[in-house]
Amino acid sequence: MDDRPAKVTDAELAVLQALWERGPATVRQLSDAVYPGGGATEYGTVHKLLERLESKNCVRRRRHGREYLVEATVGRDDLIGRELETLVDKMCGGSLQPLLSHLVRHKGLSAAELRELRAWVDELSQGARPGRRRSKKGAD
Repeated sequence: MDDRPAKVTDAELAVLQALWERGPATVRQLSDAVYPGGGATEYGTVHKLLERLESKNCVRRRRHGREYLVEATVGRDDLIGRELETLVDKMCGGSLQPLLSHLVRHKGLSAAELRELRAWVDELSQGARPGRRRSKKGAD
């Protein structure tokens, strides 16, 4: 059985991004983050999105005093990985080559990224599982 959460919509992703950036938050805090200057309608929308995310096991609520705090139960990297795997399966027949070729051709690689990619390829060709490396920029 696949224990990964169901696919999230763009609106649900906006709520998750707010949670990843700020950590556990109340519905009001999330509503203000996702819809700055919003009112009751936007609060209701965020509340409904959180219900959907909870049913997909992407968030959980816990009591904190008189209110509930919501926290993400799926990490950004896990969600990105799942979405990319789905894309590769759907658009590339499960092969990474078309996706990687397209990205390298159209987005390019910096010299540092190219060195890192070569190191990963070298590790793979030696039968080792490539380790997780962080770029010097520290971006994730």
